[in-house]
Amino acid sequence: MRDTTTAIAAAIDQVGPRLKQLRTQRGVTLTALAEATGISKSTLSRLESGQRRASLELLLPLAQAYRVPLEDLVGAPEVGDPRIRLKPSRVNGRTVLPLTRQPGGMQAWKIIIPVSSGEPQPKTHEGHEWLYVLSGRMRLILGEHDLVLGAGEVAEFDTRVPHWFGSAGEQPVEILSLFGPQGERMHTRARSVSKRGDTS
Repeated sequence: MRDTTTAIAAAIDQVGPRLKQLRTQRGVTLTALAEATGISKSTLSRLESGQRRASLELLLPLAQAYRVPLEDLVGAPEVGDPRIRLKPSRVNGRTVLPLTRQPGGMQAWKIIIPVSSGEPQPKTHEGHEWLYVLSGRMRLILGEHDLVLGAGEVAEFDTRVPHWFGSAGEQPVEILSLFGPQGERMHTRARSVSKRGDTS
């Protein structure tokens, strides 16, 4: 937070020099600029020298007069890098890549599940889960249901219901998992296909 505040303050301090440099490059006098913007010469002069703090009311007419985007005058600092650095981990033989960084709330993961010959062990816990099959075939056991989903299919369920999911067939399955606290649900649903080809 302190780094962001410092960056903003530094950007504001550079508005005056940036405005003076732009006016000089354009060969515009303070008198002409005052006529074009309706801002007094003294205000423009104090703005360029840093004696007057920049405000939106002053910068908007200047941006219009110079025909440049407002951010070119402000030189707004860049926000933090929005890219998430994926750090895969191994959980029970599965490769899990987190796609969200914030604690709590809705969480997203990409999960790669290898072929397994072990017996499914359904479990329960608080929450709500939404699964999207990216590639391969996923077996989902949910309560009394035993389903197989292919690429592009979606399942959504209350995780208090006994459940288990893994690879179905001879290839790993890649899925996108969205998990949220109890009460948080996705609004998109798709049909799931059972092992016998029936819809449920």
